[in-house]
Amino acid sequence: MKKIIALLSIVVGLQTYASQTRILFIGNSYTYVNNLPQLLYNLAITNGDTIIFDSSAPGGCTFQLHTTNATTLQKINAQAWDYVVLQEQSQIPSFPPSQVASDCLPYAQQLVSLIRQNDSCTTPLFYMTWGRKYGDASNCANYAPLCTYEGMSQRLRESYLQMCDDNLAMASPVGVAFYNSRMADSTINLYQTDYSHPSAAGSYLAACTFYASIFHSSPIGLSYLGGLTQSTATFLQTIASSTVLDSLDVWRNGTFHADASFSFSSNANNVFFQANDVYSNGMHQWDFGDGSNSSNIQEQHSYTAGTYTVKHIVQRFCSSDTSTQVITIGNITTFTSLQNIQAGFEIIAVCDAMGNNIPYTSPSDQWSKGVYVVTLKKGNALIRKKIVVA
Repeated sequence: MKKIIALLSIVVGLQTYASQTRILFIGNSYTYVNNLPQLLYNLAITNGDTIIFDSSAPGGCTFQLHTTNATTLQKINAQAWDYVVLQEQSQIPSFPPSQVASDCLPYAQQLVSLIRQNDSCTTPLFYMTWGRKYGDASNCANYAPLCTYEGMSQRLRESYLQMCDDNLAMASPVGVAFYNSRMADSTINLYQTDYSHPSAAGSYLAACTFYASIFHSSPIGLSYLGGLTQSTATFLQTIASSTVLDSLDVWRNGTFHADASFSFSSNANNVFFQANDVYSNGMHQWDFGDGSNSSNIQEQHSYTAGTYTVKHIVQRFCSSDTSTQVITIGNITTFTSLQNIQAGFEIIAVCDAMGNNIPYTSPSDQWSKGVYVVTLKKGNALIRKKIVVA
């Protein structure tokens, strides 16, 4: 019997953020009611995350009006922002696709262009708003989806994600968080009496959603409650966390943040590497630790016995991340029985040469002649052993 050991230990590069995050909010009353930027600041500071913010949010302002608004333009150019939040008038993105294409999308593109002209490293972040509590009665007769909350919410989601795709931008899915909150507990009122603007709870949920979107961190447990009870705040923190962090790719949240983490598996001395970040708008660079390099998203590499530090670097826009993992390829050693190689390890799986799983009960099992691959685990180490039964 022979074995090939691949001891795997992991040192993962972590994404880091600047000590001060600079955010400009461009919107209207959905942004300035309850002072959403200040709510986000108050949440972030309790976790040691400092935000510098400003806003341009005249009541009822549309993207079209913002493209020529002197205050908006001045604030876009005031400094190099990390994020510029873009919130359209609450109804326009819910209208029929043809109307959104003429009244909304071109002006979203103009704003993003202005933002990137000021600083190419700024991340445009679309503020996905929510459907009105009972739908949009004023426009229901002209477009059936607006007759219900669900229909209006779906159109808003579709339009904001289209804006993200058109502009290589991210979304903060506040409207989806509203929906998830309503489905989980309809007794928490997220609306003011006009059934449109956010209540204190609605704005707090929006702030929690932005926190998770920007910092890639759960707001659960943050001490700032926004004047709400502990139970209500915790509920809304949980809704925001699951809405954002369970679906980062859906909200195009990986488009800008490089992630160099990677996975790998081994077959004898051949190791298969796969980048976890598969966005096409990123640059990958591998250093396999033996003088070999590659720029592919996935790669197969052959090693001789030894220990190697594998480095993976990903660059996207102005974001960069590095991850390293240490791989040890062991020498081939002969054993006389499975008992000899199993000591101290948990057997995870046994496969035959064709990759079929073989039932395993104990080291004393009698196997037919042939080649087997045994996968074992001890702590964080995985070992695959090739066994030849003659």
